[in-house]
Amino acid sequence: MKFNSLTPEAIASFAAIVGEENIILPTATEAMLRYTHDETEDLRYAPEVVLKPANATEISLIMQYCNKNLIPVTPRGAGTGLSGGALAVHQGVILSTERLNKIVTIDERNLQAIVEPGVITQVFQEAVIAKGLYYPPDPSSRGSCFLGGNLSESSGGPRAVKYGVTKDYVLNVEVVLPTGEITWTGANVLKNATGYNLTQLMIGSEGTLGVITKIVFRLIPYPPQNIVMLVPFRNEEQACEAVSKLFMAGIVPSALEFMEREAIEWSGRYLGIEVNLPSDIQAHLLIELDGTDMDQLFKEAEQVYTVLEQFDIDEILVADTEKQKDELWRLRRNVAHAVKSNSVYKEEDTVVPRAELPKLLHGVKEIGARYNFKSVCYGHAGDGNLHVNIIKADMSDHDWQHRLPEGIKEIFRLCVELGGTISGEHGIGLVQRPYITIALNEVQLRLMRGIKQLFDPNGILNPGKIFE
Repeated sequence: MKFNSLTPEAIASFAAIVGEENIILPTATEAMLRYTHDETEDLRYAPEVVLKPANATEISLIMQYCNKNLIPVTPRGAGTGLSGGALAVHQGVILSTERLNKIVTIDERNLQAIVEPGVITQVFQEAVIAKGLYYPPDPSSRGSCFLGGNLSESSGGPRAVKYGVTKDYVLNVEVVLPTGEITWTGANVLKNATGYNLTQLMIGSEGTLGVITKIVFRLIPYPPQNIVMLVPFRNEEQACEAVSKLFMAGIVPSALEFMEREAIEWSGRYLGIEVNLPSDIQAHLLIELDGTDMDQLFKEAEQVYTVLEQFDIDEILVADTEKQKDELWRLRRNVAHAVKSNSVYKEEDTVVPRAELPKLLHGVKEIGARYNFKSVCYGHAGDGNLHVNIIKADMSDHDWQHRLPEGIKEIFRLCVELGGTISGEHGIGLVQRPYITIALNEVQLRLMRGIKQLFDPNGILNPGKIFE
């Protein structure tokens, strides 16, 4: 698709819609800079303009103009994504949702909430917790990411293992289509068998089918009690093996995270937290149990101990205070930031059935040895989602650019052979697009392209992403 560049007339039209104060032009170099990248490696793409609409009506007018004039539009939340999904690879318009930042209502009678897409995930979680309610999905960037972006990627996070991912809490969305039409996709009900499920179609579509402007979430009662344990393993594949054993014993933790040795060491250095690990410890599991009854949680913790006794572990640390719990979670949530500050890297978002995690981890290390790359692995072991951070270190620029992609292909083929796929929660976006045919066949791709064509006949919305 050939797109048109912006003209002075286009800028004037946008200013009439959103106001001149809500437009950023390339001449505003410093203000524009943060819209040229997300958290994906070191990629940068500059749009021709950034627009900050305030509501669905303004977004509709923008989309109508851009659709008519073949101007590409890239929707953007907080810019915390890890697949390049919010990068303006065809220039044009960055459509920021940052001004759509209201929690419209929290309905305590129906355990529902209506929010705008620019609300920060943690802000929303804290607002509902204050009312004794819970919205569990908690990506590592929850302190800065937007709920709209979470829907676009169907984000998960540590507590997905017990509570599910973003898609499991969305009842209905208001969306502006690429043509400018505004519609709701469903109804604010827990059961809905009326026609195709357009709500779930929008979730995980990475901003390629429409711009989300309101979200209706279902909520659950808040579980106020928890136990947090850090379990050191002398063998990292045993740590992965223990994951499925815990579930086979009937234990359903609220979080079950894997960190190999360097992940927790690098995170400690990054945060200035002293981490002194015995020389023989290769990996850790961070386990959280939650609920309403501490006596029951202590019984579950005893079950965890019983299961883990069959593995070669060191002394289990049980967090005694809220401060210690927070410190353990800070170590886990900052692994990605620590890796990024340590080296040029690529992060792969692999996912397999959780019982296959030992084979996946072993395969990643074996592939790394053959292609001469180092990896730091961590992730949501409880649902089989392993983040593989590939470190450039002393790899030559030539091998990094030309040989490494072949190694990544092997990792993804291994995932598929093990019954998994190439992304669990980060999405395909720009950087995983070259590998999409490893996971999806031509029938699947044809159906997806047909859906895209139906929603966006001119291909203006987030072009260059997923499978184009």
